[in-house]
Amino acid sequence: MKFVCLGYADHGKFQSMSEQELQQTIDDCFAYDDILRSGGHFAGGEALEDASKAVTLRYRDGQIQATDGPYAETKEQIGGILILEADSMEHAVELISKHPGVRIGPFEIRPADEQINEMLDQRNQRFEQQVQKES
Repeated sequence: MKFVCLGYADHGKFQSMSEQELQQTIDDCFAYDDILRSGGHFAGGEALEDASKAVTLRYRDGQIQATDGPYAETKEQIGGILILEADSMEHAVELISKHPGVRIGPFEIRPADEQINEMLDQRNQRFEQQVQKES
């Protein structure tokens, strides 16, 4: 099963760390990601820039509105995502509970929607086939 793990962070914590502490935290996270890779559990991930650089889109009154910054007005913002392969939610919780990033902020773990993701995969394959035919 695939799980999307949303890692939240209080960027104020990062700002209060020395460069050495910050680098050690990053190194610890990368090292644990390698453990997940070696076990066949790391299926991808992305670090995100500070939420202040985000743009939030909303559909209101028949129009799209863009607002600078994050939607949620909270201290902790999504700092990155990790796509995890695990046998069950319990297994995913066990794996992520050992991730050093949990010391920086909470992780939200959600099962991927396998049915819709299969539809997306099929659509992507059809699109690629069409592009190949046209070229």
